[in-house]
Amino acid sequence: MFFVDTMAEVGKFMDSGGMVLWAIVVLLFVMWTLIFERAWYLRSSVVLEVQGALNVWEKRTERKSKHAHQIREKLISEVSVKIDENIMMIKTLVALAPLFGLLGTVTGMIVVFDVMAFTGGGDAKAMAGGVSQATVPTMSGMVAALSGVFGLTYIERHAEREKHLLEDHLTMDH
Repeated sequence: MFFVDTMAEVGKFMDSGGMVLWAIVVLLFVMWTLIFERAWYLRSSVVLEVQGALNVWEKRTERKSKHAHQIREKLISEVSVKIDENIMMIKTLVALAPLFGLLGTVTGMIVVFDVMAFTGGGDAKAMAGGVSQATVPTMSGMVAALSGVFGLTYIERHAEREKHLLEDHLTMDH
């Protein structure tokens, strides 16, 4: 019973926001899927990448020449590229969320203007649907962007820490 009532309320909310709200939901789903993927990678698989780079580096007999320095930079760069995978996509989705909200505002206001054109502006109840369709996506886009900023900040901090640790472990001591 609770599940049915909750789904009915979610359905009403989604209807009040119009089609743009569905686009925000899809954007939010993709964004958080990528954030969770990066968090999982940084918690588990990055260790294998770093260990592989450390193994290649430790097998070298000399580490002081310019050639050795270039190999070190290459190893760091290869692991950094894998660590930073999908971060730009997450940043893009975070930036798009408020723009989708703005698109919802515009489409909602078009509904309000249509109602005003047909009724002469005297039907407040008819205009209320358009106002709702304008404000709900705006709020949703901002909430989606804000939640994405928190997730992105966590991912970026963790990624930078892993890259710095790799640089610290690839010593040029002999």
